[in-house]
Amino acid sequence: MTKTYDASDIVVLEGIEPVRRRPAMYIGGTDQTGLHHLVWEILDNGIDEVINGHATTITVELDKTRDGIRITDNGRGIPVDRHARDNRSALEIIMTTLHAGGKFDTGSYRHSGGLHGVGASVVNALSCHLEVTVKRDGREWHQTYRTGTPLGPVTQGRTARGTGTSVYFRPDPTIFGPRPAFDPTLLNNTLEAKSYLHKGLQITFKDGTTGHTHHFVHEKGIEEYLTRLVRDRGHNLTADFVFYADRTVNGTMPVGDGFAMEVALQWTDEPAEFVRSYANGVATRNGGTHEAGLRTGIVKAVRTYMETHNLTPKGLSVQAEDIREGLACVLSVLILHPQFQGQTKERLNNPEVQGLVDNAVRPALENFLNENVSIAETLVGRMILAARAREASREASKAVKRKSVVSHRLNLPGKLADCQSTDPEASELFVVEGDSAGGTAKQGRDLKNQAIFPIRGKVLNTEELTLGKVVENKELADLLKVLGCGIGKDFDLKKLRYHKVILLMDADVDGYHISTLLLTFFFRHLPELIRHGYIYIAQPPLYRIDIAKTVYWAGSEDDKNLILSEASTRAKPTISRFKGLGEMFPQQLRDTTLNPATRRLLKVEVRDEFHTDRTFHDLMGKRTDARYEFLMANATLADNLDV
Repeated sequence: MTKTYDASDIVVLEGIEPVRRRPAMYIGGTDQTGLHHLVWEILDNGIDEVINGHATTITVELDKTRDGIRITDNGRGIPVDRHARDNRSALEIIMTTLHAGGKFDTGSYRHSGGLHGVGASVVNALSCHLEVTVKRDGREWHQTYRTGTPLGPVTQGRTARGTGTSVYFRPDPTIFGPRPAFDPTLLNNTLEAKSYLHKGLQITFKDGTTGHTHHFVHEKGIEEYLTRLVRDRGHNLTADFVFYADRTVNGTMPVGDGFAMEVALQWTDEPAEFVRSYANGVATRNGGTHEAGLRTGIVKAVRTYMETHNLTPKGLSVQAEDIREGLACVLSVLILHPQFQGQTKERLNNPEVQGLVDNAVRPALENFLNENVSIAETLVGRMILAARAREASREASKAVKRKSVVSHRLNLPGKLADCQSTDPEASELFVVEGDSAGGTAKQGRDLKNQAIFPIRGKVLNTEELTLGKVVENKELADLLKVLGCGIGKDFDLKKLRYHKVILLMDADVDGYHISTLLLTFFFRHLPELIRHGYIYIAQPPLYRIDIAKTVYWAGSEDDKNLILSEASTRAKPTISRFKGLGEMFPQQLRDTTLNPATRRLLKVEVRDEFHTDRTFHDLMGKRTDARYEFLMANATLADNLDV
């Protein structure tokens, strides 16, 4: 008999228990992105002190083991006196209570990236150990926690000069996996970016993994940051200038409506725009209304200049994307009451900010163009070329444009072994290296929902190719037809025919190279497939190990050694190494690589787009010196080379 659904089935979670039950609601997930979000939450509390004029230094110290981190600022220090309502120290309330903080219109913070009062308490709840030390009122105050629960009251320590807050924490392995480890490179890059955003702020990063200490301070702020970003991306300037505008009083204080803005921009020969935006010091990776206002203001200013000086060629329509092509920009806004999308704050949603940024950028850029005619004419010439290239690209992409619904199967490449399902969410596409492996995969697949598309040899390196050159390549053009989502201006994610695109290559140098070439293609020309989590890399086994009557599969040398060390020594193992997927029987490939119940897949994710962009540029671009520098810098990491 089915149990009746009644009040006894309703669970009420108290305190910070919701955080431990559903961490993804608060930090976006328990992967590396979510793990580092803990750092950004505590770091942003220190940045808020900087924004409001109460702190000038922040120090971040990473443990040698990478599983613990300390963040210290010289701000005012979290209050430690007793709160009238709870009769507990304010420090304990902030660290253990959701929606408790000083940023709910109390007047303590004019601008802040923290809004909901959950940052510190969420980090505390998801840490197996956390300790906080506060300096204020001439003393030190201390409290320690385990999984968000105080191990004792707030204690008063020795006398201390100055003020500030120091938080040390280690993420909980039961939440983040057995060995959660912070990424020193990601920490270093993010901290340096923060130092650019706040002129004069001194940030120190002590990397315990190397013993090195890095100091960041940039007096020119985002102007210097933009120059650094453009240089690192390796593209040539259209014109040698930096346009900078701000909306502040005396360079620091915002005007009466609470809105302040800084923007720095240039144009380069890059075939796309690049915008790095921030709101109240928080990186808005998915943009928002401030970026929309920026783009509108730039387009309006350029169009006004072109119309005033009669620079638009007859018969050619210069679109907004032509104007913004090659744009490199850093935008930072301060607002009183930011409305971020979600707790991870990756998008700004304040509708009024779009008009504020537009009205600040447009007249400033118009004046700059009118006062710098030679620069303006160079920029306009670049935009006209972009418009002509777009028109040519549109004609080229018609060859791969899909003219029907997702389930349509006509005019697909003959070598595609398609699946029976027409539901993209249930369909998988295996991009396989070579006809031999493709034949094995076709026999071993699940015909209902697994499609096989073999590719011949190494595909084109698309790192520095135009869209027209890409679609002229038959192998990539066939792949685009199979995917069905189009490319460039014709891209439509809704038309993607498979929601799992799995790269299945031999586990050797050639296979890794082909995977890298395909990843370059996806990252440069179909990045939305990666952003939406549709690209995967299969992990076929390298070894078959027979011990007595048991068969083991090893995906790497380490896996093989582990299996051998754990296996019984009573029987002599028989080890077979696969030279390629074509050597495997269809049943073996099905059991080890194709079957969702037994296979291993690596999901392709971009944690830091700037760092990823630079890596592709260095490794796949034309500059041999960049590849040489990368190889020399990482030579010590190479192990078990297959040469």
